[in-house]
Amino acid sequence: MGSRFGLGLMAALALSGAAKGQTVSEASLQPRASKVANCSPGGDSEWLTPAEKTCYATTPDYTETMAYLKRVQAATPGQVRIESFGKTGEGRELDVVVVSRDGVFDPAAIHAAKRPILLVQNSIHAGEMDGKDACLALLRDMVIAKTKAGLLERAVFVFIPIYNADGHERRSAYNRINQDGPAEMGWRGNGTNLNLNRDYLKADTPETRAFMAMFHRWMPDFFVDDHVTDGADYQYDVTFTIDDGPNVPSGTAKWVDEVATPTLEKYVDAHGHLASPTYINLVNDNDPADGLGFNDDPPRFSTGYVVLEGRPGMLVELHMLKDYKTRVTGNYEILAGLMELMNRDADKVIALNAAADKEAENLGAHPLGNVRYPLALGWGGETTPFLFRGYRYTRELSAVSGAMRVEYSHEPWNVSLPFQKGFKVTVDTKVPAAYIIPVQWTKVIDVLAAHQVQMERTTAAWTGDVETYQCAGMAWQEPPFEGRHPTFNGEAAHDPGKYGSCVVVREKMNFPAGSAVVRLNQRLSKVALEWLEPAAPDSALQWGFFDSIFEQKEYGEAYVLESLAREMMAKDPKLKAEFEKKVASDPAFAGNSYARLEFFYDRTPWFAANRVGQYPVGRLLSLDGVPMAW
Repeated sequence: MGSRFGLGLMAALALSGAAKGQTVSEASLQPRASKVANCSPGGDSEWLTPAEKTCYATTPDYTETMAYLKRVQAATPGQVRIESFGKTGEGRELDVVVVSRDGVFDPAAIHAAKRPILLVQNSIHAGEMDGKDACLALLRDMVIAKTKAGLLERAVFVFIPIYNADGHERRSAYNRINQDGPAEMGWRGNGTNLNLNRDYLKADTPETRAFMAMFHRWMPDFFVDDHVTDGADYQYDVTFTIDDGPNVPSGTAKWVDEVATPTLEKYVDAHGHLASPTYINLVNDNDPADGLGFNDDPPRFSTGYVVLEGRPGMLVELHMLKDYKTRVTGNYEILAGLMELMNRDADKVIALNAAADKEAENLGAHPLGNVRYPLALGWGGETTPFLFRGYRYTRELSAVSGAMRVEYSHEPWNVSLPFQKGFKVTVDTKVPAAYIIPVQWTKVIDVLAAHQVQMERTTAAWTGDVETYQCAGMAWQEPPFEGRHPTFNGEAAHDPGKYGSCVVVREKMNFPAGSAVVRLNQRLSKVALEWLEPAAPDSALQWGFFDSIFEQKEYGEAYVLESLAREMMAKDPKLKAEFEKKVASDPAFAGNSYARLEFFYDRTPWFAANRVGQYPVGRLLSLDGVPMAW
């Protein structure tokens, strides 16, 4: 999926001379492509997948992919169904493929029968389409060849073949410089060049809105997002991680760490591949010996978002420098292993998910604030030894970049490296009984509605004492990130306070009729907390939905403030001394006539009336007296 924490090589090129039209002829630069010699695919030729037919030299486009799937559906109508769940921005159908051994395709009936549902998402980054071709082969082997029919004994397999369908059709040999094949691949962004795997909480795109409705229709018991990594070179061809942090219920985290992760690692290794049970994120890209970094998935990412839904989620990262056949077949094996595990541990997983739902529903049941919720996570300073299977490398100062250059060999380098494993909660909050959002903040409310968060509406205007936040010191990122100018630093880990801070205050606030009340005694309480708490890394405030509260609308004219300042100093000697001290100690302030007058304006009731930085959402510790209706 590419680096989560940096611009990367292509972005760096875009900011250099290449962005100014200084390009190199395509004919002089050849893309990486898997070499296919003496291609003679085996198996039943009628049901070879499009990628298998070319010995993995190519991947099928949208039309060819859907044609293969429809052919399988026609041949097995009692086991396979293709369902549309929406459209992309450019108008392409978004589909899920449902595979059920007995022709039961209704999610409610499947859940009632205590059958676990696995949902696999492919091609969200459409240049990383390996999971799509793996799912075509696994589908064929489950229902046509029947060699994997046992995987459908109890579990139901649901997969999105191509999520970023618009990006998938922006095919080129030059879309991913780091990747070894196939010959052409899709584009990272969607039709409006937004990264769908940064959109899960803010829900700016039609694809995300469609995904949310589909996800809640199926309510899967386990979720997988298939990707291809960038980063270092190493021996592993399959890397994966399943979230187990403080926002994951303890029972689920225990099962993930003690059962799911080791089981999948062993399965993949036993089936001809080498798996790493962690996403390989180097502390220092220029020296792998420094160890592996902390991994945390805030809810802008798919796997971070499904944590808020109370479901385990696995990120699969195939290694970009392995050939396409190795990557696709590696993806196949980890999905097959997971289906086997879902059948074996069906009752356990279903029970864990029910417990997670109950825990979320109880978050708002303690109105005195004696329950705290972790908003932002960071590395806790702990490391654990990790047996890293890498390649030996050399380092030298580069005459091109001026930085240290790493060159990898293919000689195995098996070494114990420190792995940043411990979690540290950097920001948390006490959980209120509910939030109240003024009716005029329609875009904020609309996002919660897209997530199907339950809301009530006030039936009349209401004034009351609530907790809220006073925010100050905000700074907005340049250049844009995902079409916005957020108050956090793009892909960097959340750094509380770096881009401003918000402190809890108690205020009497007015809320018009029709304002939204979000109780936290519901399954999606964590979604509401992450969206409405300003310090959460992907909150509405962080993404810029409340930017206008930081705009001052009324000002004092200089000739008015000149007289007012003199009057204020005459009445308050301490204020006069404070002003004079600032003039003497702060040259920038002393030389700025506007700032000097603003010093006095900021201390008047006129400035207070601006309410700059006052967060408009109220935190309710009790709903007593709030007029509401569903």
